[in-house]
Amino acid sequence: MSISGPWQRTAEGAGLLSADGAIQATIFAEMSALASATGAINLGQGFPDEDGPAEVLDAARRAIAQGQNQYPPGRGIAELRHAIAEHQKRFYGLELDAEMEVLVTAGATEALAATILSLVDDGDEVVTLEPFYDAYGALISLSRGEHRTVPLRLPDFQPDHDDLRRAVTDRTRIILINNPHNPTGSVLSRETLELIVELAHEHDALIVTDEVYEHLIFDEPHLPVATLAGARERTITISSGGKTFNTTGWKVGWITAPAKLITAILTVKQFLTYVNGAPFQPAIAAGLALPDEFFAGIAADLRSKRDVLSSGLVKAGFEVFDSHGTYFVVADARPLGYDDAVQLCRDLPELAGVVAVPISAFCHDELAAEYSSLVRFAFCKKIEVLDRAAAQLGRLSRER
Repeated sequence: MSISGPWQRTAEGAGLLSADGAIQATIFAEMSALASATGAINLGQGFPDEDGPAEVLDAARRAIAQGQNQYPPGRGIAELRHAIAEHQKRFYGLELDAEMEVLVTAGATEALAATILSLVDDGDEVVTLEPFYDAYGALISLSRGEHRTVPLRLPDFQPDHDDLRRAVTDRTRIILINNPHNPTGSVLSRETLELIVELAHEHDALIVTDEVYEHLIFDEPHLPVATLAGARERTITISSGGKTFNTTGWKVGWITAPAKLITAILTVKQFLTYVNGAPFQPAIAAGLALPDEFFAGIAADLRSKRDVLSSGLVKAGFEVFDSHGTYFVVADARPLGYDDAVQLCRDLPELAGVVAVPISAFCHDELAAEYSSLVRFAFCKKIEVLDRAAAQLGRLSRER
C-alpha cells in the first residue's frame, strides 16, 4: 500500500527523501548511532555532557515534590512568562506584557513549528540563511511555503547583502534567521540585521529570529533584532532554556512578539503539544533569574572549550574557522586530503575514534557541493573529553 501525505514534502524539505521516495535517516541519527556502535567520542550532536546549575535542577525537584505535575496554563505558567519578560528587559531593554506577549512552548522547535504553520500559507516564501537547521526546511515544506536561501560565505560565514536584497521580495512572508548561527558558529553583524529590518519593511514581511544560543556568544553582547529601530512590531523572537541551562531534554522554549502575533501562533500551538513541562517551567524561571555572573560564566566556559577543540583540530591539520557563538566550530578537511566530508565523517570513528557531522547536511545541493569538505564539531563537552578527542584527531595528521 502506498502511503502518501504531507510527510513526503516534510521529508523532502529536510533533505531526507531519496530519489526513489524512501526516507533516509538524518545525518545526526546516523552519526549518533555510529558513535554508539563504535564507542567513539560524539562531537556530532549538540548536547552537553554535564548537568546545568544546581539551582535550576533543585527547582525542578521541588516542583515535582510539590505536585506541579498536571497541565500548566496554555500560555505557560505565570512565573515563567514573567521571568521571560524580565529577562528581555534586564538583558536587552525590551518591555513586554507577560500576559499577552509571551508564549511558552515545547522547546524552540515547537515554537518554530507553531509560528511557521500559523503564518505561512500555500506559495508564501520564507527566506533563511544557508546552511540551515534542518527543521526549517521541513516546516516550510509542511506549510506549503517556498524555501528561499541566502548563502553564508567563507571565511566568516556572513551573507552578501546583495544576495539578501535579491532573496527578499514581495512574496516573502517570513525572513527567518538563526543568530548566533548553527551550524557555523557565526554571529550576524548589526549592519546585516538592520538590512533585514529594512527589507522586511520594504516588502511587508515578518521577521522570525531563532536566538537559542543568545547567551553562548563569545566576543560581544547578543543583539536581538527586536531591539532595532522599526523591528519590534514585526519580529517574533524564539529562544529556550535548553542551551543556556544544559537542559536540552526538558524542551522548554518560548516566543516573544506583539500580542496579535502571539494570538495567531497560539491558535496553532494549542493543537500541537497543547502544554508541556509543568515542573520544568518554574525551574527555567529560576534559571532566568540567576545573577549576571552565571551568564558570563557559561559563555567563558564554552569559549575555553572552543579553544581546546579548535587548537586540536589545527594540530590535526584541519583549517579551522572562527566560532563566535553556539556549541559548534567548523573545520575544512581539504588540507588533510579529504574532499568529501560525508565519507570522512563515516570513517572518523575508525580513523580517530571521533564522530562529527558534515556541513553539507545543512545545505541544498548547490551549496553542499561548495562546502563538501567542511565538518562541524561540537565542543559542548567536558574539557577532558575534548582533550582526548583532540589527541585522537591528531592521528589524522600522522597518517597523511
